[in-house]
Amino acid sequence: MANNRRSRTITQGIARSPNRAMLRAVGFTDADFDKPIVGIANGHSTMNPCNAGLGPLAARAELALKQAGAMPQSFGFPTVTDGIAMGTEGMKFSLASREVIADAIETAVQSQFMDGVLVVGGCDKNMPGAMMALLRMNIPAVFCYGGTIKPGHWKGTPLTIVSPFEAVGAYSAGKMSKEDYDGIERNACPSFGACGGMYTANTMASAIEAMGLSLPGSSTQANPDPEKGDSVADSARALVKAIARDLKPRDIVTRASLENAIAVVMASGGSTNAVLHLLAIAHAAEIPLTIDDFETIRERIPVLCEMKPSGRFAVTDLHAAGGIPQVMKILLANGLLKGDCMTISGASVAENLRTIPSEPPSGQEVIRPFSAPLYRQGHIAVLRGNLAPEGCVAKVSGLKRTRITGPARVFDSEDTAMAAILEDRIRHGDVLVIRYEGPKGGPGMREMLAPTSALIGKGFGESVGLITDGRFSGGTWGMVVGHVAPEAYLGGAIALIQEGDSITIDAEQRLLHLHVSDEALKQRRVGWRQPPPRYRRGVLAKYAQLVGSASTGAVTDA
Repeated sequence: MANNRRSRTITQGIARSPNRAMLRAVGFTDADFDKPIVGIANGHSTMNPCNAGLGPLAARAELALKQAGAMPQSFGFPTVTDGIAMGTEGMKFSLASREVIADAIETAVQSQFMDGVLVVGGCDKNMPGAMMALLRMNIPAVFCYGGTIKPGHWKGTPLTIVSPFEAVGAYSAGKMSKEDYDGIERNACPSFGACGGMYTANTMASAIEAMGLSLPGSSTQANPDPEKGDSVADSARALVKAIARDLKPRDIVTRASLENAIAVVMASGGSTNAVLHLLAIAHAAEIPLTIDDFETIRERIPVLCEMKPSGRFAVTDLHAAGGIPQVMKILLANGLLKGDCMTISGASVAENLRTIPSEPPSGQEVIRPFSAPLYRQGHIAVLRGNLAPEGCVAKVSGLKRTRITGPARVFDSEDTAMAAILEDRIRHGDVLVIRYEGPKGGPGMREMLAPTSALIGKGFGESVGLITDGRFSGGTWGMVVGHVAPEAYLGGAIALIQEGDSITIDAEQRLLHLHVSDEALKQRRVGWRQPPPRYRRGVLAKYAQLVGSASTGAVTDA
């Protein structure tokens, strides 16, 4: 086997090595030392439905690797449950966990000189964290997505995890009965699997499939379905072939394949978090990619899929309509995808899509034909202006109104903003400012699903703006702008906003502007003082010291 570093280390001239003795204790025989050793990085956890179904998938991978002539070694990595941590102090650990996951996988694989690694992950940060590790190490690897959850139902209405969050706002506004409020909460999550709309987990799974580091069709499968386990076994066999060919992640993840991933995120209506994570993945691969590249690609990619949160359909519906391969083939047929990129299957993108029709199947409404897109251009816009000279990110799908100018309602944390929403202190036309929630200032860049969902539930989705140096759940929609950089903690202009200042959000002009003169802002800056760090020890203290700007991916090893 090519690049079999572990076997060479153990067998060449180290006949009595204690390394061999320790491996015998975990099941190795003489014959196993000549096989490629493959790590199975397993994100299984009973903390959440996203990861609770990963154990059986890892077991399928182990069996398939053995049958394909490899020797598997399993290890775990931690996870954060965004849907449970959302709106709490615990959410500050979510983005930091991306770095912890990357570091954990890198540490285990590199310290044991493994010849390849198969990652089984099922939650938002599992995927970018794993990709960052795989691209840092650059040994043969494959990512196996744990799969999406199936939709819940209440009184004939399909539900996702966002439904209970929006119900909070509707119930507090008197627009929903207690029976419906409880029914939605009790029925939103009926199975194992990651959040069921085109939220961050499904977005990143789709992006990784588009990049070529997971198998075609795997990103939209549901966790409980038998095809999910079959796909993991196929992935294991593909990895063993990749080890034999010495096909490595950086042979697959290139500038061109990253552009394919961005195109698929735009076409499928994906999460704004894809901007943050794809920048970090590019950084790990040492590939030049900037936040402005997303805007360039957005301008030429139509939105083809009507997906939740702003649309009608869940990812299981997308899968039934042909999944990501169908989306990719439409883009490829119209010159918007690079077909010569290599994939983990050993074939190019174009070869993988050879048998997929160029038009979506008739009789379904999930995937639109290229001639009749949901939107003519991508839905994730990069805005700039005096409030965000480094850029910021807006999700403009599902909006009839793409511009708002209104008075600032200023909050120095998500918690205080949420209280104001629930206490009916927000009015139509307001622009909420939630600051000191950035990568350093939060620290951890919390997602604002609770306040944005509460606004939707209260009927403010089209009439109230929100800007933040934090970020958003993939389940967020509305007149919202996140990733504002520089962040407030570093003295960005968002720190200088005062209650009642006029702010414009204009998605069409890609503008975020504070209507205060430069001279007035200079005077305000003289009086601004950086607040003390919220954490002085532990994971978040270290993260705050190391993390960079959201505009470059919020990485910690720049």
